[in-house]
Amino acid sequence: MPDAFRVFAGVDWAQEVHVVCVTDATGRIIEERQVPHEGQALAEMADWLVALASGQADEVAVAIEVPHGAIVDTLLDRGCHVFAVNPKQLDRFRDRLFPAGAKDDSRDAFVLGDALRTDSRAFRRLAVGDPLMLQLREASRQDAELQEDFQRVVNRLHDLLVRVWPELLSLAPSVNEPWLWTLLRFAPTPSAGAALPVGRVRRILREHHIRRVTAEEVAAVLRAPSVHLAAGVREGTAPRIASLLEQLWLLHGQRHAMERRQRELLQALNDEAPAEKGREHQDVAILQSLPGIGVRIAATMLAEAAHALQARDYHGLRTLGGIAPITKKSGKSRQVQMRYACQRRVRTALYWWGMGAIRCDPLSHVHYQRLRAKGQTHGRALRGVIDRLLSVLVAMLKNDSLYDASRRHPAATAA
Repeated sequence: MPDAFRVFAGVDWAQEVHVVCVTDATGRIIEERQVPHEGQALAEMADWLVALASGQADEVAVAIEVPHGAIVDTLLDRGCHVFAVNPKQLDRFRDRLFPAGAKDDSRDAFVLGDALRTDSRAFRRLAVGDPLMLQLREASRQDAELQEDFQRVVNRLHDLLVRVWPELLSLAPSVNEPWLWTLLRFAPTPSAGAALPVGRVRRILREHHIRRVTAEEVAAVLRAPSVHLAAGVREGTAPRIASLLEQLWLLHGQRHAMERRQRELLQALNDEAPAEKGREHQDVAILQSLPGIGVRIAATMLAEAAHALQARDYHGLRTLGGIAPITKKSGKSRQVQMRYACQRRVRTALYWWGMGAIRCDPLSHVHYQRLRAKGQTHGRALRGVIDRLLSVLVAMLKNDSLYDASRRHPAATAA
């Protein structure tokens, strides 16, 4: 690949001013510039790089750590080739050229460009993504952020209830259920709860379709004596609880709206005419046909592991999601460890996929139980289940077929 390019550029990304170092095919530095993070400046940078290649944009190769953003989009739109590298790999390339440990922005830009010239196999080529896929990526990441915000508020509410009304936690220990928020709106303190009519409690349970507890059981908890607190504590925490409830309702509604948004985008991707590609099914339909995969998991997989799915790269998916183990061997010593260097969002999606699969898919459940019987931990056994599901997924993508449990013989789940 290096023979195809005339100019190699390394971009040390920053929030305000980027450093760009350009070398030729021999590694000689041609020029270095500082480029402000502004639309006009980035466009001029792209023109400058193309001019150094005598106007041939396809002979410009650019290396960068951040695989997305305005710089990448500007260069790809101009026709340049952009490659991304893992920051940890860049750190190793830097040590190779500067073993004393010297580091600054100019050196990093030079190391990026020079490493692309000499070790292009360590880089990943970037391409312009499908507009729907880019929208799905943003929706998926926003949904994950909303979930994190939601859990933070839930934890705060839980801590407050532990302090002022721990008896209420027997009804909903995780305090993340809307029916409990409605109950707290009508009964923010034990005294208000003791006065709450049973009929009102019954209506709350009916509106939220709660059947695991009866109105009488809830009323008994509300009327039970609560912990003794100093005067003013309950009065001081009541506004805080009310504020947290408002935040929870808002985040709850936003998460539902974002789930609908992801479902619509997945449907739009699925509706793209598969006949134009000579295929019967889209990747989204194949992915969602597998057991244990819902809207959020499918959206995360398609958004964060799109290149591996498109390449039908089983080993790439295992590595990206942290399923493939790490082997360290030296002399007589040999250790196999869990992989921590992976894409965090993909790892989380695969975890919940595996948890859903062992609950709703008999074959996955049997495989999980066999691994546990061999003495493997829950995490290791779960990764084994996910590993088999990934191999099935890649086979389905290659064969353009939907999931069919009857084609998976029970013996295939043997360890």
